[in-house]
Amino acid sequence: MHSQLPRFSHRPLIRLSLSATVLEIALCSVLTAGCGGSARTDTSLSGNTSVTLLASSTANDELSQFGLTLNSLILTSQTGKSVSVLSTPQYAEFIHLNGGLEPLTTVSVPQGVYTSATVSIGRALFTCVGLVPATGGLYTSTFAYGQTPSANVTAILPSPITITGAAMGLQMNLQVSQSASFSNCPGGTGDTYLITPTFNITPLALSAGPANSGNGNATDLHGLIGSANAGAAGFSVNSVDGQTWRVTSSGSTLYQGVSGPSQLAAGMPVDMDASIQDDGSLLASRVAVYDTSSLNLTIDSGPLLFDSGYEPMFITFVVGGEGPLNGPNSDYYSFGDAVFQTSGQLTNIQTVPFTATFNAANMVAGQNVFVSTNSLIDSGGFPYTPADTITLIPQTINGTVSAVGSEGGFTTYTVTLAPYDLFPALAVQQGQTTLLTDPSTVEVYVDSNTQMVTANPIGVGSVVRFYGLVFNDSGTLRMDCAQINDGVAE
Repeated sequence: MHSQLPRFSHRPLIRLSLSATVLEIALCSVLTAGCGGSARTDTSLSGNTSVTLLASSTANDELSQFGLTLNSLILTSQTGKSVSVLSTPQYAEFIHLNGGLEPLTTVSVPQGVYTSATVSIGRALFTCVGLVPATGGLYTSTFAYGQTPSANVTAILPSPITITGAAMGLQMNLQVSQSASFSNCPGGTGDTYLITPTFNITPLALSAGPANSGNGNATDLHGLIGSANAGAAGFSVNSVDGQTWRVTSSGSTLYQGVSGPSQLAAGMPVDMDASIQDDGSLLASRVAVYDTSSLNLTIDSGPLLFDSGYEPMFITFVVGGEGPLNGPNSDYYSFGDAVFQTSGQLTNIQTVPFTATFNAANMVAGQNVFVSTNSLIDSGGFPYTPADTITLIPQTINGTVSAVGSEGGFTTYTVTLAPYDLFPALAVQQGQTTLLTDPSTVEVYVDSNTQMVTANPIGVGSVVRFYGLVFNDSGTLRMDCAQINDGVAE
């Protein structure tokens, strides 16, 4: 169930609990309060609507991974008619979607008012990361079901869903805190855990020019180019979760690392921002290629777990990865010849009132990175991977606002993290390159470009999720923030 990771080996274990039960759960939601009420039938709804199923999550920072195989999703209307929204199994990792969106599939759904959902889930797993108290050794613990029992799952329709119009989105938002429980993260004899996936299923209107995840903007989408036609604006991307996205670009699409779509080739890694179209395809606003070599290419994305102060070596936890050299949970990299980069998703980095750099001298455990490699070296029986590129990418932190101020045209929020957040949890490891002054605090910088997807005003004492790039500025963690969502209790 857990593995203590020494500095130069990793053998994560997975505890499996198998059940052949197929998940079926139908929850009553009606236009009037309470089950047993009746909803008015709208006879004007006819024909079909193109519905894109979207994965999302609401989480604090306690878990580093939460993966589910969604076998089916069936909606039932107020008249008792049922329709399948998910015809083939889809895997999704939900922690990297905290406050964000990722398209899973698009289907044609008969118009109507739908009041309940039936879901079937297969494999389910979650992972926590930390240090063994007695030794200070790094561990990852993954808890899993081979098949999710039906009694463990809750599907909530906060209100009836009206399927109407030419196209719309349907969001499956995993409530992570309600979906996993465990008695002890390192695990051991007598420890218990429970996986209880809890979804809020809601409609989402797709905007022609979405600004944030609340109206159809998907950011930080990772995968490998599946196919590309030289000179054409369209290409496909095989996502790290297994979906295939149809992507187009326009004259306003920003290309980074390549000059345009004509330089894209099968196997290249991409990091994209895109608006979700009515037919489920993606219109890219940004396409970044961090490594143009596709030979034997492997990509990993996830948080840094350890940065050695004795040699150029670090460990990452793999949240999403593709390629022949991809490890099971954590990967060991050397970076003596690596190129360090920063995601171009945020365009105001040059204007923040602090030194926003990412390099070998200031990277720290807890930062989110995208790593590419093309080779594997076996040194004396220990395999390690030379990183070709290491890119700092955005991440979501959940914390409590302890102070509000301003600096250089930015509103600043001093955010206190929970002890289980990776920054304070991993900063105490011995032998790391960089020490943080206060790993439990992040200074967040917000300007007019920051998207506010919040229902409540932010003040001292507010629990908030901030999404952006986290930099180590001479021992102080600072975030250039792209989006703000309401937080999750810690």
